[in-house]
Amino acid sequence: MRRFEVGDKSKYVRIRNIVRDQFVEFDFAIDDPRLYVELILPKKAFDEFCIANQVTEMTPEQCQMVDEDAEKWRYGTDTLASKHNR
Repeated sequence: MRRFEVGDKSKYVRIRNIVRDQFVEFDFAIDDPRLYVELILPKKAFDEFCIANQVTEMTPEQCQMVDEDAEKWRYGTDTLASKHNR
């Protein structure tokens, strides 16, 4: 499994779903938990990915921050775009 070299920045995962007990759907973020990619891997590959990249599971507070940020963009509250549409 390849390791992502990003200096001393933290790497985070947030498990979103486990499909048929075979695949892990998860978010992967570097440095800022709000900026993530959605990925899916077989369970064994996910475990190897986490070990190779020395990831930290997002805390409940970080998950809440991510959810609030996503909701803000989804519904247009306090976004740059919403300020230009007034």
